[in-house]
Amino acid sequence: MTNGPGAGIPAVSSAILAMSRHLEVRDVLKTIVASARELLDAEYAALGVPDDHGGFAQFVVDGISDEEWKAIGPLPRQHGILAAMLHSATPERLADVRADPRFGGWPAAHPDMSDFIGLPVADGDEILGALFLANKRRDKPPASGPSGGDGCPFTAGDGCGFTAGDGCGFTEEDERLLGILAEHAAIALTNARLYERSRELTIAGERARLAHELHDAVAQKLFSLRLTAQAATALVDRDPARAKGELHQVALLAAEAADELRAAVIELRPAALDEDGLVATLRSQVQVLDRAHTACVTFEAHGVRVLPSAQEEALLRVAQEALHNALRHSGAGHVAVTLARYGQGALLRIADDGRGFDTRAVRRAGRHLGLVSMRDRAGSVGGKLTVESEPGKGTTVKMEVPGG
Repeated sequence: MTNGPGAGIPAVSSAILAMSRHLEVRDVLKTIVASARELLDAEYAALGVPDDHGGFAQFVVDGISDEEWKAIGPLPRQHGILAAMLHSATPERLADVRADPRFGGWPAAHPDMSDFIGLPVADGDEILGALFLANKRRDKPPASGPSGGDGCPFTAGDGCGFTAGDGCGFTEEDERLLGILAEHAAIALTNARLYERSRELTIAGERARLAHELHDAVAQKLFSLRLTAQAATALVDRDPARAKGELHQVALLAAEAADELRAAVIELRPAALDEDGLVATLRSQVQVLDRAHTACVTFEAHGVRVLPSAQEEALLRVAQEALHNALRHSGAGHVAVTLARYGQGALLRIADDGRGFDTRAVRRAGRHLGLVSMRDRAGSVGGKLTVESEPGKGTTVKMEVPGG
């Protein structure tokens, strides 16, 4: 990288755009660290997010292999240079971090580091984390030069800010560029936290809805089941024929309650998106539903790429809601789920051959079938939801997402 005036601005712009593409906190942290390391051409970079107990809730590194990271051991504590970034909220540039009196307590397996720059990531007065870079790889002057004997080839008034011995690594221009990146990193990190909090609230709302549904549907069926069983018991001796009819009703109610519970368990079960991916997760859930219901439920996938995690979760949740509607309300004999590549993104299609509904009565039907929440989910990830239906001609729900 050439550190002339303004030369790093295009790189900063690219880094900011990269950060803005992510909604998950962990993804944002990784992008910040990788972007900072590339921007300043450093050998190592790290970002620590503090907890309230003297440690770090998250600590992301770049430039260190998985084997090296495992050898280093537990996450660091808030001490020395790390603590300075979090408490003083001022940048630090050092020619040799090992010579600083605050240096100490580094694990034996930690990579060797010399020149160092650290900067807090702050949102107003709140310090969200601290960004550290070490070992500038280019534009590093030699240790000796026409500097009056201090080993730095710059004069005292040039803002070098380094001690003698190793020459100047990170410059004021590096610090300025890193400061711009840190300001935008704070915005990206705050947005990611708000997104995750919003998603937590959405999940809590879904669980509350399921609790109501369990109470309104399953609990009522179980209550009816108990009363019917009691009636059958009373009729066994004096009217065996009627008792047999009541016991048959008990069996029907038990089967309906079991179906309700299966549907609820499927919705409550955490999606294995991180481990299995969207295609495998959808296929697994469709197979469970096919076994649990009388309707035939099928799934096909065609050339689907890996999508941003928020889009995959939205697709999964919309598929679950649409399948719930088709199996509970439409009277369908066949429900087909298809997931296919669509440009850079994907197209989800859930089609049933059930009774359908009049889309002109969308306000009433939308509330009943959860169409509003499905559209909100699609919109939250830049997607689009469409619903096609006619009385007696089934329903097709389509959701497009743009990819990333």
